[in-house]
Amino acid sequence: MKTSSTRRRLGLRVTALTSVAVAAIALTGCSGAASSGPTTITFSYLWGGEEAKALEKVIADFNKSQSEIKVVGVSSPDAQKQLTSMSSSNGSFDISDNFGNTVGSWASKGILAPLDEYLKADKVDLGDFAPASMEQMKFDGKTYALPIAVHTQQLMYNKDLLAAAGVEPPTTMDELATAIQKLTVTDASGAITQIGLGNPSTSTLLTTLGYAFGGTWDGKDGKTPSPTDAKNIEALDWYTSTLTDKFGADKIASFTSGLGQYMSAQDPFYTGKEAMVIDGEWQAVNIPKVAPNLNWGVIDIPAASEELAGTTQVSTSTLFIPSNSKHKAEAAKFLAYIVGDKPMTDFTLALGNLPSKTSLLTDSAYSSIPNFDSWLKVLAGENAKALASQPYSAEYATDLGTAFDDVVRGVATPEAAMKSVADKAKSYDAG
Repeated sequence: MKTSSTRRRLGLRVTALTSVAVAAIALTGCSGAASSGPTTITFSYLWGGEEAKALEKVIADFNKSQSEIKVVGVSSPDAQKQLTSMSSSNGSFDISDNFGNTVGSWASKGILAPLDEYLKADKVDLGDFAPASMEQMKFDGKTYALPIAVHTQQLMYNKDLLAAAGVEPPTTMDELATAIQKLTVTDASGAITQIGLGNPSTSTLLTTLGYAFGGTWDGKDGKTPSPTDAKNIEALDWYTSTLTDKFGADKIASFTSGLGQYMSAQDPFYTGKEAMVIDGEWQAVNIPKVAPNLNWGVIDIPAASEELAGTTQVSTSTLFIPSNSKHKAEAAKFLAYIVGDKPMTDFTLALGNLPSKTSLLTDSAYSSIPNFDSWLKVLAGENAKALASQPYSAEYATDLGTAFDDVVRGVATPEAAMKSVADKAKSYDAG
């Protein structure tokens, strides 16, 4: 009797548990239907401050525009943390940003998701992006990122200093060299008190000059380091003969060591210590805020020959989807949205950057920014150049930077410095 009774109780218990299980399954199904709201994706971005506020506005607009996807923005300026997450089996975000020169290296390591199928499905017109900006977005024939904003370089000049020296804005390399001589001022001891051409970034300045002389830094195929290209050497020789040899590397170094912080009220271009600089479009937004009384202008970078007119260097701010994202399709839909006309315009205006789409280059939204059109117009030109984004690019940039510093400091000739980079490039990882 005890055994039979026990079995009956167990039978009743199993029946009860089965009923609970069935009910639970039914409730789960109902719960799934009831909570089948938007898929949440995480957008971890490197921007902060005012830039982050502008990006959060774009995110909010996207979330309001549809009900299938909810984007949660996270400001995380730690690039190493970003890379660590992308390299793990379980990533912490679905979409993020960086610069175009990282695309080739990251794509070759398999940590970026190829985007072509998603972009086709979401009807993103890749042909509308400035060609130079897209050069950094591809690796092995596939698209791995899109540019949300781009940057070009132009020659900025202090109108008052040029007028006082009787100098017209230069349009050729010879005119630029002459202007630099006239605009570089020394005191009785020979110390420089004003320099004709400033140097906000040595690597950007000298690679841009290489392009302006018709050189290439990544070979004719765009995939091979070519630091010893004859036109690159010509550009560096021009720089050394115009500045380093003429005024002395030690005196230039002494002068620059006492200059104020870049883009602050003490920026040497703002305070008249530098008569001219080759710099990016962000200055057009910063100058009215920080140095509103500065009388300045901007012109195309002088080129070594007529066919090189309008030469500039392009760099990019990119958006990408990591391979370990669990919501690639949803992240791609948001990516397609943010590179749409209005979001891109709103975001680039907030940052003081250029839109990457050629259809927006003449948009009236940018017309209120002083001199901004100068940077805009060269972006779509055939002489807009971008450094390659290949597996070797980061290492190459480091080696070029070291070699350029040696040239500027007068401790190595352009020929010797670039040969040292070419020798190192033989051991680069080809991916």
